[in-house]
Amino acid sequence: MSFKNIAVVGTGYVGLVTGVALSDIGHSVTCVDIDEQKVELMQSGVSPIYEPGLSELMTKNIKAGRLSFTTKHQQAFAGADAIYIAVGTPQKEDGTADLRFIEAVADHIAEHLTHYAVVVTKSTVPVGTNDYIKSYIDKHTDVPFAVVSNPEFLREGSAVHDTFHGDRIVIGADSVVAGDLIEEINKPFGIPVFRTDIRSAEMIKYASNAFLATKISFVNEIANLCEKLNANVDDVARGMGQDKRIGNKFLNAGIGYGGSCFPKDTSALVQIAGNVEHEFTLLKAVIEVNYKQQRLLVEKAREHFGSLRGKTIAMLGLAFKPNTDDMREAASIILAQELILAGARVVAYDPIAMENARNVLPAAVDYADSAFAAIQGADTAFVVTEWDEICALTPGDFKANLKEPVVFDGRNCFNIETMKEAGLNYYSVGRPIAKAERELV
Repeated sequence: MSFKNIAVVGTGYVGLVTGVALSDIGHSVTCVDIDEQKVELMQSGVSPIYEPGLSELMTKNIKAGRLSFTTKHQQAFAGADAIYIAVGTPQKEDGTADLRFIEAVADHIAEHLTHYAVVVTKSTVPVGTNDYIKSYIDKHTDVPFAVVSNPEFLREGSAVHDTFHGDRIVIGADSVVAGDLIEEINKPFGIPVFRTDIRSAEMIKYASNAFLATKISFVNEIANLCEKLNANVDDVARGMGQDKRIGNKFLNAGIGYGGSCFPKDTSALVQIAGNVEHEFTLLKAVIEVNYKQQRLLVEKAREHFGSLRGKTIAMLGLAFKPNTDDMREAASIILAQELILAGARVVAYDPIAMENARNVLPAAVDYADSAFAAIQGADTAFVVTEWDEICALTPGDFKANLKEPVVFDGRNCFNIETMKEAGLNYYSVGRPIAKAERELV
């Protein structure tokens, strides 16, 4: 195959990982971002986001001359065979996707396009957006081009691995020539390609995320039921997961989903359905379950203590999931707000996300230098994100350092019997409560 010249607009999780990966399989890639300091940082091989393995791949391909960064769209588009749109589509207050950044990129493409190129949408966009992009650019240029939908399916924290080991690459194109070009670009990944029309490709992304969010909310509802029936959701989920029709992925009970995709995409899909007068009852319930689940640990703590006023709570883990510094829609935000309002003091710790956390958590939150330091002198601990460092804490660590032997585990990191034997009151999600034996005086 012949390697291509590619421009990628946007250097967030999707754009940066996409650009770096495409350069690693041999293409010449120029990534565009309007932030000069960010571009300078990336050009030196430093990733502005925490993603395992990404900085190493950046350095490798910059040195090889296949990867560069610029603030100038004209420079990036010169000679490009494909222009990837990978900017954010944040959620508006009404739940719809904000397409301002998409429109801004379309403006730049129309202004600087000098030859035929394929415009590839990696951003998650409502069904019909690619048609809108095409008509938008058409109005402002006479240069021929085509538009292709090529949604991403990356998980933050394992995005580099997922790019090279994905289940499928979806290409939605109304032009066979354009679809063939994008398939050729992706051929070195060696991942199965699924081709369809543009609107179906757009819907595949939303439908996939909505289904995964549904699995999470479903198992969390099962977990809440297990607690009332004295069953163990870990065993229930394992038993369910052995059924090949169900599968064992996304069946971990906990305090709900967060991040940049599931909350935004489920809300957007409800709005998309509403726009065509379809009541998406199931997905509305999924969102409501997740809303309640993110507040679960506070409710458990209230039941145990009665009042949280004056209590010091060690909040262990802040990012919405391990191996990322992303705080978007993280459960820790809701928990910290609820705890502060209840009159508690919060001492928080996360191995990576503390800097980002300071921008979104209440100002009253204090921060510790380690998980061990966070629990020292606290009344109780909330396990919010299942980082290895946090899961490595022992029952003895909790018993020796907490004022009261109580742990609320939102990610089911610890063994119930081990915690009980250590003399801890241990509350997890969907599993029996471990009550410490009262010591005889």
